[in-house]
Amino acid sequence: MAETFHNDWQEKVGGELKKEYFEELRAFLREEYRNHSIYPPKNDVMNAFHATSYEQTKVVLLGQDPYHGKGQAHGLSFSVRPGVKVPPSLVNIYKELNEDLGHPIPEHGCLEPWAEEGVLMMNTVLTVREKEPHSHRGRGWETFTNEVIDVLNKREEPVIFLLWGKPAQHKMERIDTEKHHVLTSPHPSPFSANKGFFGSRPFSRINEILKSQGQEPINWELPVTWKGEND
Repeated sequence: MAETFHNDWQEKVGGELKKEYFEELRAFLREEYRNHSIYPPKNDVMNAFHATSYEQTKVVLLGQDPYHGKGQAHGLSFSVRPGVKVPPSLVNIYKELNEDLGHPIPEHGCLEPWAEEGVLMMNTVLTVREKEPHSHRGRGWETFTNEVIDVLNKREEPVIFLLWGKPAQHKMERIDTEKHHVLTSPHPSPFSANKGFFGSRPFSRINEILKSQGQEPINWELPVTWKGEND
């Protein structure tokens, strides 16, 4: 796991990595990686921050746990590695993307292009045991990711927080909604997507907000096939 960030997150939250709670979290994770199958791999845990700098962040897409199946998680919320079956929640996200903006539905589940566009895809807990959802809750990750939200909340330039489902929406209390924009809906999971996620049009709404602020909209369109996947 990265000891430092190689962009402006180092100045903003790098100090957290030296605090006592994070040292305890690191010790816990050393044992977990040694004795269990933990996702994502160590080198991918901080990928959300490496892929989208503080300055670059326009949108925060807040997830909960990483995917807990083998080979799925790679450090970006809702995203999976190329070549891995697209999970049900992401299938529904793609359906809404198609309905909202007309973009074709990709055959892969890799959302890295969104990260490059300025979408910080962060889970509130950044690691998990294989097939044991929520197994790393309450170990310190929430303290760290709360600090990330707090740092973004202090920023002068507005951020758009996309909060799907109740656990993500609990973070609203940390966000100054006079300054920043918060979009909420039920989670895209098959259990709740029909209760208001479908039809919520988050992608076009985000771009309307960005344009109203004089910012470049997000290019939400993803390649239908991932480069090299079918070679």
